[in-house]
Amino acid sequence: MTHDTHDSRGTHGTGFLDTTRTFYDAIAEDYADLHRSTGAGTPLDRALMGAFAELVGPQGEVADLGCGPGRVTAHLASLGLRVFGLDLSASMLEIARREHPGLRFEQGSMLELDLPDGSLAGAVSWYSSIHTPWERLPDLFGEVRRVLAPGGHFLLGFQVGDEPLRLDRPFGRPVALDFERRQPEPVARLLEEAGFTVLSRTVRIQEEDTSAKVPQACLIARR
Repeated sequence: MTHDTHDSRGTHGTGFLDTTRTFYDAIAEDYADLHRSTGAGTPLDRALMGAFAELVGPQGEVADLGCGPGRVTAHLASLGLRVFGLDLSASMLEIARREHPGLRFEQGSMLELDLPDGSLAGAVSWYSSIHTPWERLPDLFGEVRRVLAPGGHFLLGFQVGDEPLRLDRPFGRPVALDFERRQPEPVARLLEEAGFTVLSRTVRIQEEDTSAKVPQACLIARR
């Protein structure tokens, strides 16, 4: 999963990556147990993933960036996509490989993808940009655009809001992390500034049978 600490590179360097990795390494098994029954999310979530899969098609490769235990990766694969998962957390990747042995999972950062320019048909960041400081989102979106082929599609999911959620000692583990909540409009503007065309902007309000406490946003953009 991806990304708040400071380092010598400025207000927001890359220290948040270490904080995020440490957090998810500590809670990986608890997190996987908690979310195992939710699969790839709500019917609306799966519908949006289905639309993304149709837009991408089966020919090119897709990266699930910040894949965690791999449940979204597996769902995208079930839709016919040639997909692999990437995550910062070695513990999350261990679970993903154990539970989805037929899929490929790699360790790495969304900010520095070890992929050639234009090599992907699609990319997904399903609630994995929420630990990246706002100031670094242009870098993230620029890196995703770099690895997408012309016409490639990007699926981005995140919580809607103006204040972050702070999780301190989840599951009793001695770690803490901020979960950023953002408004869809400024995120869409950043995508456009990075060279994307935003095709779809969806906001799902809280549903009675879900654990979501705030609205959820999903953007689909094309390079």
